[in-house]
Amino acid sequence: MRLSEDPSPEIPHQPQLVTPPPESPDNGASRGMSVVLKNKNFLTLWGGQIFSQLADKVYLVLMIAIIESQFQSENQTISGWVSAIMIANTIPAILFGAFAGVYVDRWNKKLVLVSTNIVRGLLVLAVPVLLWLSHGAVVAKLPLGFELLLLVTFVISTSCQFFAPAEQATISTIVEKQDLLSANSLYTTTAMGSLVVGFALGEPVLGLADTVATRFGWGANVGQELVVGGSYIVAGLLLLLLRVHEPPQTKGEEVHVLEDIKEGIRYLGTNRSIRVAMIQLVTLFSVFAAMSIIVIRLAELIPEIKASQFGFLMATGGIGMGIGAFLLSYLSKILDHDRLAMFGSIGVAATLAGMSFFTHNLWLTVSMIILMGVFGALIAIPMQTVIQSETPPEMRGKVFGLQNNGTNIAFSLPLALTGVAETMFGVPNVLLGLAGAVVILTIFLYSNRSTDSQPS
Repeated sequence: MRLSEDPSPEIPHQPQLVTPPPESPDNGASRGMSVVLKNKNFLTLWGGQIFSQLADKVYLVLMIAIIESQFQSENQTISGWVSAIMIANTIPAILFGAFAGVYVDRWNKKLVLVSTNIVRGLLVLAVPVLLWLSHGAVVAKLPLGFELLLLVTFVISTSCQFFAPAEQATISTIVEKQDLLSANSLYTTTAMGSLVVGFALGEPVLGLADTVATRFGWGANVGQELVVGGSYIVAGLLLLLLRVHEPPQTKGEEVHVLEDIKEGIRYLGTNRSIRVAMIQLVTLFSVFAAMSIIVIRLAELIPEIKASQFGFLMATGGIGMGIGAFLLSYLSKILDHDRLAMFGSIGVAATLAGMSFFTHNLWLTVSMIILMGVFGALIAIPMQTVIQSETPPEMRGKVFGLQNNGTNIAFSLPLALTGVAETMFGVPNVLLGLAGAVVILTIFLYSNRSTDSQPS
C-alpha cells in the first residue's frame, strides 16, 4: 500500500505521516520482520534482489575464469587483465550514477527493474558467441575478445546505475513507512550474504555448471554463462510479478538532466537529515572499500592463513553486518536512527583502532572485523531508512541517483589510494588514520546537528 507523503520541501527531523493508515497505530516504531515478510510485493522485490545480486558478485568470478582460460599467458600475472575489467565496471558508476536517477524519476520503476535484469542476462548469455566470433582477432595490440568483455562489462555496469535508484525508490513505495527499517535490515543482510556466497562459492558453482553443460553436449565454457545470465533473467521474470502503484508518466516531457541534478543537490542542501545520512553512508562505504584492500595485506601478515585466503576475512565482515541487522530489530525500539548511527560510527572507529594493534593475530583481527560489520549495520540501515522515508516521491530518483553516484565514488577512490598509503605508512597507521577520520566526521556531523536543532 502506498502511503500519503507530505508535499512540502521542508521535512522535519522527526517526520510524521500526513494521514496515518488505520492499521498502523504507531508510526514511529518498526512492527518487526514478520510484517515485512507477509508483504507479497516486498517478497517479490527481495527475490529479484537475491538472484540479481548473486549474479553481480559471480560475474567478476566469471570474468576471471574466462581471462585465465583464454587470455592470460603462462607466467603472466592476471592483475592487469582484472584491473581493466574493474575499471570498465567502475566508470559507468561515476559517469552515469546521478544522470540515471533523473530518468528513473520519469520512468516506470517496474519496467526499469525488469528490463535492466533482462538486458544484463542477455549480454552475459551472448559472451560465448562473442568470444567464438572474435577468436584469434587482435585490435590495438589487445585480443578482440577481451575488448568485447570490457564492452559487455561497461554496458552491464551502466544498466546497474538505473537498477539501483529504481530499486531503492520502489522499496519506499511498497513498504509501510514504519517497516522500512526492517525491510532495509533484510536487504542489507541479503547484500552481505550475496557477497559472501558469491565470492566463496562462485568458482566451484561455475566449475560445476561447466561440467554439467559439457556432459549434456552444450560445449565447454557455456555452463558458466548460463548460470550468471540465467540468474539475471530469473530476477527479471520474478520482478514481472511486482505490483507498484505509480502516478501516470507524463508523455513527451522534456528531460533537463543537468537542471534536475542541480535540483537534487539543492534538495540535499535544504534537508539536513537526508544530507547527513548520505554523508555517513558515503563515509562508511569509503571505509569498507579501504578495508577490502587492507584485508589482503592482513592475510599476508597473519601467520595462520595464506594471502589467497583474504576472502575469509571479508566474509567475517559480512557475518557481522548480518548480526547487526538482526540486533537492529531490538535496538530500534529504544534508540532513534540518529543515535543508532552515532553509536555505530563510534564503534567502527573503535574497531579500526583496535585492529591496528592486532595485525598479526588471526582471531583478534576476525573479532574486530565482525564487530566492524555489526557497527556498520547500525549506520547503514538506519541512514538508508532516513533517506527512503523522508524523500518525497518526485525526488526519489534524483536523490537515490546522487546517492548511488556518491557511494560508487566512495568505493573507487579508496581502492586507488589505500594500497599506496599502506605501502608508505604501514597497515597499523592506515587503520588509525581511518579511525581518526571517522571520529572527526562524527563529531562534526552530530555537534552541528545538535546546534541546528536547538530553538532560536
